[in-house]
Amino acid sequence: MNTQSWKLARRSLSFGERTLVMGVLNVTPDSFSDGGQFFDEDDAVRRGEEMIAEGADMIDVGGESTRPGVGEVVSADEELRRVIPIIERLAKTSVVPISVDTSKAVVARAALEAGAEIINDISALRFDFHIADEAAKAGAGLVLMHSRGTPGTLHRLPPAPDIFAEVFTSLRRSLNMAERRGVLRESIALDPGIGFGKTFEQNLELIARLDKFAQHFADFPILIGASRKSFIGRLLDDAPANERLHGTMATVAAAVLKGAHIVRVHDVRAAVETVRVADALKREGERGE
Repeated sequence: MNTQSWKLARRSLSFGERTLVMGVLNVTPDSFSDGGQFFDEDDAVRRGEEMIAEGADMIDVGGESTRPGVGEVVSADEELRRVIPIIERLAKTSVVPISVDTSKAVVARAALEAGAEIINDISALRFDFHIADEAAKAGAGLVLMHSRGTPGTLHRLPPAPDIFAEVFTSLRRSLNMAERRGVLRESIALDPGIGFGKTFEQNLELIARLDKFAQHFADFPILIGASRKSFIGRLLDDAPANERLHGTMATVAAAVLKGAHIVRVHDVRAAVETVRVADALKREGERGE
């Protein structure tokens, strides 16, 4: 495994030698995965600290749900109210970088000022290209994730005829925009966007053939976020989100073996153990080539 660096606002993270784990901290009342479990500020901070203790390499704080059937878009003021106090508290004591999961430039700016070092944009600048300006000014890490449509429509869109062509074209466009607006290439990570406007079969294809994605974007860290998603539930006889742990870890292992550098998960301890084994298997496989 070759070691490379992902440049963030105040540090760089090495990737390639081992897979990094991003812990998900949803501070919403309506997330599909944890149902508002960490909507209370103190509970959210405790959970963030717990994930760090479990081995998370970064914490991703999000204040707006993108679950299927989500209602109106959360206002910037409400999103700020949800995420900024938590980012401030975690950033003061955290030994790992904090990420903000947002598609609004005003939220990204406030989060970076509060101590975040990464912006994780599920729209890859489609909803608000000024996200790139904030990342460039702060020298922050920027995750560009492929998605289709809008939060209200992405789960009802007709399927893309060729999902790899769709993802490649869309992310190349986003990459070009980010660089035009001053974001350094070494600050950008890419995510094919499991579940965001993809069919059941396309989600499986993107993970099973992730090496194709990783080869196409060989200069960038590749992030995969399949944790607890509905395609896993479908494979497990319609298991609810809180019963998809083992299915999630299967996707984590597969993604690592196929080229993922970062996995975004709710269950950090299980993921840390899973990637440790998957990384060892991958290293052994590369030695034998």
